Amino acid sequence: MTDPIADMLSRIRNAITAKHSRVDIPASKLKLEVARILKEEGFINNFVAKGEGVKKQIRIFLRYDTRGTSTITSLARVSRPGRRVYMGSQEIPKVLGGYGVNIVSTPRGLMTGKRARRENIGGEVLAEVY
Repeated sequence: MTDPIADMLSRIRNAITAKHSRVDIPASKLKLEVARILKEEGFINNFVAKGEGVKKQIRIFLRYDTRGTSTITSLARVSRPGRRVYMGSQEIPKVLGGYGVNIVSTPRGLMTGKRARRENIGGEVLAEVY
């Protein structure tokens, strides 16, 4: 697999389309951090790392409102292996006027675009969620 983050986002997107309550994804440190940001921002209910070694999985519990509509409308990969997107702290765009979130990989770890602007840190914009 050449792009594990794109695979993670596609699995979440497919689970939402199928109205699943949870989705399992092969684990990595980067994917755990992406899941942590999605939970902190209120896009998913929870996530749990399960298993040992190579068989380790992340189980993500998806969030829906009372009408059955997902809180995630769009998950998009911004920086891809064929086209990396790096931005300075002041260049990081707001998603939907602040309603969405950019996930940025910085020298201080993964964080939201809002936090990266506040801490004046640039980096690679991995994904856009709203």
